[in-house]
Amino acid sequence: MNPESSLRHPLHLKFSTSSWLSPAILVIAGALQTLTFSPFHLWWLGPVSIFLILLATLTLPSQKLFRAGWLVGLGLFGSGVSWIYVSISEHGNTSVPVAILLMVLFIAGLALFHALAFWFWGKLAKESTVRRLILFPAIWILGDWLRGWLLTGFPWMYLGTAHTDGPLAGLAPLTGVHGLTFWITVTGAAAYAVWWLAQAGHRKAATTTLILALLPWLIAPSMKQADWTQLSDEPLSFAAMQGNIPQQIKWDPDFLRDQIVAYLGMTEAHWQRDLILWPETAIPIPQDQAGSIIDHINSQLGENSTLITGIPWYGYSDRIDDYTFHNSIMALGNGEGIYHKQKLVPFGEYVPLQGILRGLIGFFDLPMSSFSRGPKYQSPLVANGVKIMPYICYEVAYSDFVAFNARNADILLTISNDGWFGDSIGPLQHLQIARMRALETGRYMLRGTNNGVTAIIDEKGQITERIPQFERAVLTGEVFTATGSTPYMQTGSWPVLTLALILIVFVRERVIPKT
Repeated sequence: MNPESSLRHPLHLKFSTSSWLSPAILVIAGALQTLTFSPFHLWWLGPVSIFLILLATLTLPSQKLFRAGWLVGLGLFGSGVSWIYVSISEHGNTSVPVAILLMVLFIAGLALFHALAFWFWGKLAKESTVRRLILFPAIWILGDWLRGWLLTGFPWMYLGTAHTDGPLAGLAPLTGVHGLTFWITVTGAAAYAVWWLAQAGHRKAATTTLILALLPWLIAPSMKQADWTQLSDEPLSFAAMQGNIPQQIKWDPDFLRDQIVAYLGMTEAHWQRDLILWPETAIPIPQDQAGSIIDHINSQLGENSTLITGIPWYGYSDRIDDYTFHNSIMALGNGEGIYHKQKLVPFGEYVPLQGILRGLIGFFDLPMSSFSRGPKYQSPLVANGVKIMPYICYEVAYSDFVAFNARNADILLTISNDGWFGDSIGPLQHLQIARMRALETGRYMLRGTNNGVTAIIDEKGQITERIPQFERAVLTGEVFTATGSTPYMQTGSWPVLTLALILIVFVRERVIPKT
């Protein structure tokens, strides 16, 4: 039997003759992936989504794959990151029509990454459905990787992230999030192959394919019990302050004193703790203007206590031979070090083409949108001899960046102000991403936010303590330092990316017949 003809099931014929069915399936399949993430946690929909995508695209003419990929991206990002509207409209002083337009442009632009990946898929596989099926996982992973770095990157909504509580979590310390995503796409492709083989009467081949596809799903849960790093015997006492400062007054000078008094008051009963955490820009003025605040904090801290806080930083930079402005985090008391954010959010922390865009609408003139990127290879903060690697807000989404910098750290820490995204699913997705980073590196991740979700995450990616969103509250608990490295910390995503390239070369060299 010709393998190509056997793939052309009556369902494919229905897709090819219907003007609306295939596009609808593709958008729905993309949207299903949003349901795999927090707060829904329906991780099993990942392979289902991939199966539906293949069902709708495997026999499409190559020239239609660009549009097909774009529709998948529309479904994914339209359902998964539409929370960007809150920051544009409610906090960007932008009218509703303009905010909707900018949100649509943002989603449509992100969807182009899937469109380009699917276009490349068609170019490599031509019209061969067998080649397409084999190449799909490799193309998907390379598309995710490209989206994670091109134009500063948007490493959000990776399918593997959904498995913080899923059965593939045990693979994260070995392969990272891209490895998990790769196997999810392999599983979806294998499910399609099993369906195809069963329809063609190749039941033995279908059974073999099913067993091979399920093997990692059966092995991975037991691997989560492996200890890739070693935790300290003695814990550190920890407290994090969640100020719940309204975004509308965050940068208003008239409310500066109230904000500082609020954080000092929350910290009053916790000055003797080993480690105290205030969130991103908790001190909303540059360090060169905050001397009296810093001095007061130092005078209150216990002898062995360290307070780490987000603060803007203004000063001279030898790197650029000029004065510069950074979104930063610094250690006070029995601690030392300052870290400047490297991965800046476009429009939120800097404005591309600002000479043209500044002044057009409120969204292009947000407070604190003139930050400069910090230098590479910055040292961890130090708190009473403990090395703590900080990540500010969006930085925690970059898996390889976090893993590389975690090599010289005992604890990981991330601060954020997710007040920009209101009561949406964005902050919950952000928390899940931080959990995946803890799991990949085998280290505690401390998360301090302005309005939630503030949490302690252990080395297995599990939340040990958290406080509710949108409340002024103090989180307390114990944390442990870690030594050693996970395999992923040493290799990053390169083994998975290399495997994807080998798979492409394998098919390209015509080991798989054209048929």
